[in-house]
Amino acid sequence: MSSERIIYLPLGGAGEIGMNAYVYGYGKPGEERLILVDIGVAFPDMDTTPGVDIIFADISWLKENRERLEAVFITHAHEDHVGAIGHCFEDLGVPVCARAFTANLARGKLAEYGHSPETVTTVSRWPETVKAGPFTVGFLPISHSIPESSGLVIDTPGGRLIHTGDFKLDANPVVGEAFDPELWAEVSKDGVKALICDSTNVFSQHPGRSEITVGPEIETLVASAPQMVVATTFASNVARVKTLAEAGERAGRSICLLGRAMRRMVEAAIETGVVTSFPKVISPEDATQIPRENVMLIVTGSQGERRAASAQLARGKYNGIELKEGDLFLFSSKTIPGNEKGVIHIMNSLSEKGVDIVDDDGGKYHVSGHANRPDLERMQDIVNPQIVVPMHGEHRHLREHMKLAEGRGRAGVLAINGTMVDLSGNQPTVAGYVETGRTYLDGSVQIGALDGIVRDRIRMALNGHVVVTVILDEDDEPLGEPWCELMGLPEIGRSNAPLVDILEEDLSQFLGRAGEKTLGDDDKLEEGMRRIVRNSSVNEIGKKPEVTVVISRLS
Repeated sequence: MSSERIIYLPLGGAGEIGMNAYVYGYGKPGEERLILVDIGVAFPDMDTTPGVDIIFADISWLKENRERLEAVFITHAHEDHVGAIGHCFEDLGVPVCARAFTANLARGKLAEYGHSPETVTTVSRWPETVKAGPFTVGFLPISHSIPESSGLVIDTPGGRLIHTGDFKLDANPVVGEAFDPELWAEVSKDGVKALICDSTNVFSQHPGRSEITVGPEIETLVASAPQMVVATTFASNVARVKTLAEAGERAGRSICLLGRAMRRMVEAAIETGVVTSFPKVISPEDATQIPRENVMLIVTGSQGERRAASAQLARGKYNGIELKEGDLFLFSSKTIPGNEKGVIHIMNSLSEKGVDIVDDDGGKYHVSGHANRPDLERMQDIVNPQIVVPMHGEHRHLREHMKLAEGRGRAGVLAINGTMVDLSGNQPTVAGYVETGRTYLDGSVQIGALDGIVRDRIRMALNGHVVVTVILDEDDEPLGEPWCELMGLPEIGRSNAPLVDILEEDLSQFLGRAGEKTLGDDDKLEEGMRRIVRNSSVNEIGKKPEVTVVISRLS
């Protein structure tokens, strides 16, 4: 029996949706040569990660084994697959391989951090392949909600693996390559050891719909609108953006793109030849000079992002453009779970302006970019793998997908982040676990999820903060009264007196009672004053604030 093995190790994206990062390895245990597939981000929320800019996988294990890493392969250009490349490249330091559209955007992200564009190698579609140590990797076209998405054919001395990436089975995706079942069958005909497969829509029982089905519905809606039309969708869904723009053009409207990401995606699609024709666009300045009924805006912010164009239009003017009563605002997108509050806030702000809102509750104006359950079954039948490894999904998605595979007579394995799976034998086995977690980009600094910084921020947000300052003279006697500064706390408590006065009075009494040992020991003094503030606050306002005690001693 060979001493080499094939391993699969998700560091992000397995047990959650977002921040995808999947490691493959081949070689002797502990000495495997490695490749990384995707390095994406997730987005924060004010409830759990206040102040954080973005979140990505903790790649500590990969950094520790950096000398074994051969290359990074990016399946497509969605932020949850490529968004962390600029932040993590310094720790990886190996070539990045992607198809032209994805490579174009990846180079932009790397340039922001001063890395050379030559770091990224543009790879053509299958049958072109890239050699990376013991791996030979090819990009197999697949349809998704962004151009040039690809599954990966990963050949190892121990067998062929196919990593689907995000996908749907769309025979007419408007922009990008249609799903080609004959090609996928051809690639799989000599046997596939394991299919590592998208699990996002495993609970959706109906076959997925094609992108082309939304075009006529959007065209009818835009043509019937009496005033200005605004539409938002994922900027990366170039096919939808093109469909929206063409619907506006056919209705005799001038098209204006608002939002940096929207313009950047369209530019990248044109630069790389993914889109060969796109309606002429006008500037925001020109849009203000044209009658409202002749303008269509296509804007960023379908997920309620506060700084995106949709939110700014909802708040007031953006680039000189203001929405008015009778305008139409179309959400041609699905709200990602967790973003509902932000989206509903924008909808209500628009409604207060008298804007008519159309969303996708009825399924007319949006189709998913992920394969539904019948599509997953079809993919399994085409590839006919020995093993199915569910990825890209929450725990419930992975578990259901594993049950689906086993119900169709194939070996399955549930591998969440940090689970190292040995794919070498006839049955997948768990070979061990590595510590995984999250890294936060907080301003310009990367911090660990367990560093306590965000936890302290949440505690301050929930409980408020009191800063206590006291000065002691050379004899350890208080010099004047202690004073307090309050942040995020009510001014008046149950006693109907200012809270700051009550805290300062209680602290003064504590200092008056304190003995020499307490007054001479910073730790005891700090602990005693913190306890007084917290207890007095509970009595007055029912909360225990965070407390910082500043002790100054005159020497």
